[in-house]
Amino acid sequence: MTMKLRAVINFLLLTCASWCVYSDDDRLMVNITLVQNASAQGAVCLDGSLPAYHLDSGFGDGASNWLLEFEGGGWCNDIKSCLERAQTRRGSSNYMNRTEVFAGILSNNASQNPDFYNWNRVKLRYCDGASFAGDGKFDNGTSLLYFRGQRIWQAIIHDLLPKGLGSAAKALLSGCSAGGLASFLHCDNFTSYLPSNASVKCMSDAGFFLNIKDISLNETIKSIYNDVVSLQGVQQNLNGNCTSSRSDPKQCFFPQYALPYIKTPFFVLNAAYDVWQFHNILVPSSADPGQTWSHCKQNLTACSSDQINILQGLRNDMLGALSVFYNSSNSGGMYINSCFVHCQSEQQDTWFAPDSPRLNNKMIAEAVGDWYFGRRETKEIDCAYPCDNTCHTKMS
Repeated sequence: MTMKLRAVINFLLLTCASWCVYSDDDRLMVNITLVQNASAQGAVCLDGSLPAYHLDSGFGDGASNWLLEFEGGGWCNDIKSCLERAQTRRGSSNYMNRTEVFAGILSNNASQNPDFYNWNRVKLRYCDGASFAGDGKFDNGTSLLYFRGQRIWQAIIHDLLPKGLGSAAKALLSGCSAGGLASFLHCDNFTSYLPSNASVKCMSDAGFFLNIKDISLNETIKSIYNDVVSLQGVQQNLNGNCTSSRSDPKQCFFPQYALPYIKTPFFVLNAAYDVWQFHNILVPSSADPGQTWSHCKQNLTACSSDQINILQGLRNDMLGALSVFYNSSNSGGMYINSCFVHCQSEQQDTWFAPDSPRLNNKMIAEAVGDWYFGRRETKEIDCAYPCDNTCHTKMS
């Protein structure tokens, strides 16, 4: 997109801030595609159903560019939780919606997604429970589960290569939440499929899950991740340079340990007070049996000063884990705002809208675009809560 057109779009956004309305009738609905030959490769969802994606084709000068977005949705770390998951859209394509809304970074509207609107945009549906990284199987004669996330990833890529991905000029691999974690895990592998002269980069939105203790000093998330890696056969698919460098190779499922070994240019988009990490890593229900945090989890104004201090510690842990990446001279980018939210790139109101969050007067879409196209260095870190009055607080 030209600088002149970008300026026009920004002017319209600013001048319509009080009256612009995005109608549900204007939403882009994209049909599902089942990967028909995937079962021959053993690339199936937890229940054995076919994997799926949604593709909206590019046009104009974006026709040869590709954006792939991993869907998120947590993990399953034991047989019980995986069996339950297999009866939902997170573990079976039989339960998936036949159409998906494409908004934010997936929008095909230049006024809502100025840099990527006319690219080929793909949403990879999540149905394995291990961030597209497992390769195993469970069969006790009564119950059968397929842990085939890695094969699903490969099957979808091979389905897209002859549709134009194989000759991509520009490409961006992204994802939200558990899909954001998948971006860390598959970034360099994605690059290996594309032409050597292609501009390939990766981004994670709300996927920088921290290896920290909860408020009861238990290693809740580490235990969950260890179980996911062991149950689903993930370790063999983790970054080899990372696993060989650590006494506990399973730790390379954590982005903070994998990121230094990623060679492809990477952008980290995360809220410093990521709500999912707040609720499930820092203050999981198991660490708060007396529910002393229940009101704070629902409403920040109900948080005590001690609770706010603990939340400031969450921000400090995130910035500490990103410090080497931030201070390096690599081609990476960063946008860490001090909002209480989880995932911001797929939501129109937080990606690019009149009242979107801003950091140094820059919306998330602008920061990502500036980084991807090399318009300027983008490593933005917000001041601590409650200094940012542009945040969209979403506590659930």
